[in-house]
Amino acid sequence: MGSLGLGPSGNINPEKEFPSMFEPIHGSAPKYRGKNVANPIATVWAGALLLDSLGEHEAADGVVRAIERTIADGVVTRDMGGSSSTSGVGDHLVQLLGRRG
Repeated sequence: MGSLGLGPSGNINPEKEFPSMFEPIHGSAPKYRGKNVANPIATVWAGALLLDSLGEHEAADGVVRAIERTIADGVVTRDMGGSSSTSGVGDHLVQLLGRRG
């Protein structure tokens, strides 16, 4: 399925009695702290899952489309064969999301 940086997850409470929890499957990756090399895609994608669970389907779809476009543009971190930094991928995603307006 790809690198650890690609897997979002959600612990869903379908009754909505308690909040659901969304996170990347890779955990916090403390060995990469401060190095600007971690893949942020799973974290952003987990945010899209959160938006979808809140009924914000259009926003969630926009985030997923921005992730797809970012990968298609080759703006990816080393774990995916690219040379972009964490912040570089994030900046590209923000730029794409800003174009939606």
